[in-house]
Amino acid sequence: MTTSRYPVPELNDVPEDIRAKILEVQDKAGFVPNVFLAFARRPAEWRAFFAYHDALMLPESVGRKSGLTKGDREMIVTTTSAANNCLYCVVAHGAILRIYEKKPLLADQVAINYRKADISPRQRAMLDFAMKVCQHSDEIDDADFAALDAQGFNDEDAWDIAAITAFFGLSNRMASFSGMMPNPEFYLMGRVPKSKPALNQG
Repeated sequence: MTTSRYPVPELNDVPEDIRAKILEVQDKAGFVPNVFLAFARRPAEWRAFFAYHDALMLPESVGRKSGLTKGDREMIVTTTSAANNCLYCVVAHGAILRIYEKKPLLADQVAINYRKADISPRQRAMLDFAMKVCQHSDEIDDADFAALDAQGFNDEDAWDIAAITAFFGLSNRMASFSGMMPNPEFYLMGRVPKSKPALNQG
């Protein structure tokens, strides 16, 4: 069940352009993440939401380069979603983070206390900035940008960090208020390395 309060449309009932994109995701992931159908009940908002999502999380899709890696972006989402107590986003993006970073323990670490996580000083600075945007954006000042600059981030990178944090602040609140639950598949993704084929002992 995707949500406890709002009806979820059947895939065949959503507009063709949205259905095509959902099927692409299904082909790649092997299942449909619940957020895709939950938001499809309002097609115009679905299109706006995922257009902004892709512009931030897949910048190459809009002809832009970013100083953040895919793992960096998912780390920001997982850490700030935990601060916002969003079960769906922590579980879903934590799964993607584990896969991108190839670190089975990392998502749990950053969700609970990123300051003690197995991350680099660069990533720590990135998350310090993201958490300040998440919790005290009105207090961001030049010193915060300077701390990022010391780790090699420029002002465009700072924009990326802040925009991802702010966008998922919206996503966190929509998922939480509507009762959206993570797909069971997310919980195990990236936790156990895939077994290698046994060597022929013959």
